[in-house]
Amino acid sequence: MRVLLTTTSFQDTPGPHHETLAKTGYEIVAARGPLSEQQMLDIVREKGPFDATLNGDDAFTPKVIDAMMPALKVIAKYGIGLDSVDVKYATSRKLPVLYTPGVNHTTVAEHAIGLMIALAKHFWVHMAVVKGGQWKRVTGYELYGKTLAVMGLGRIGKEVAKRAAAFEMKLLGYDVYWDEPFAHQYRIKRCCSLDEALSQADVVSLHMPMTAETKEFINAERIAKMKDKAMIVNTARGGLVNERDIVAACKSRKLLGYATDVLEAEPMKAPHPFQDVDNIIVTPHVGSRTYESVERQAMRAVLNLANFLSGDPDYIQANKW
Repeated sequence: MRVLLTTTSFQDTPGPHHETLAKTGYEIVAARGPLSEQQMLDIVREKGPFDATLNGDDAFTPKVIDAMMPALKVIAKYGIGLDSVDVKYATSRKLPVLYTPGVNHTTVAEHAIGLMIALAKHFWVHMAVVKGGQWKRVTGYELYGKTLAVMGLGRIGKEVAKRAAAFEMKLLGYDVYWDEPFAHQYRIKRCCSLDEALSQADVVSLHMPMTAETKEFINAERIAKMKDKAMIVNTARGGLVNERDIVAACKSRKLLGYATDVLEAEPMKAPHPFQDVDNIIVTPHVGSRTYESVERQAMRAVLNLANFLSGDPDYIQANKW
């Protein structure tokens, strides 16, 4: 079996997932993702065929899937979001797509809270000036008592809400699927629309899936309806916001700031409009990249892959790996 391995955090983080993958005996062809459609097509042409992939956020478009068929038997996604994979088309080609839910919600939630604090306390500005040998201080804000709108109360959104409750923030929530017992436990007020949540929030934390309906959900029109000096935190997908509108709102100080772990196009290519805006904080899609969560994701992805290719749902356990 030949497997294309593209996820960089899997490759760069030591742990038992490397030994487990090696024990499968698969021939591993490694590349550095996330890869564009053209990069995927080039790899298939130059190094294929592949029986399987163990991939991150690489572009699995219809063109890529067609180029990898009929050799390709399965796409094993390392991670949760499937927006980079055309699942509908893969299904039409009878190509299974595996993924790893429930492995990184705590660490992404911690990252979201960290970005909130960094914005409220002006961490980027303060770190930059002190590293530059100056002593310039900007007055920050408390999270205590502020209203947080959690946009999407799935696994990650719920973990963010739990941590925000410890800060004694007032919680609003929006989700198509509402968990009333959870909302009652953490005193989360349900908003009937996304716009309702946005208009009341001091802080907005995005945890929505990337779909045609949610693309550029945060735009100039919606920002105009938000409170002055509100903050937006994005640990979901870069395409949920219109990046040009975010820049304009941060420069005008309509928004106190924007903190994101994701961009519409990754990795960031300079020049990027976010680079010169002090109240925009960007981290390089590392919200789920901790030693603990990488091991969980990687082991689950390898287990998915080996169990599927062996035809045995307990293949790894049976071999005591």
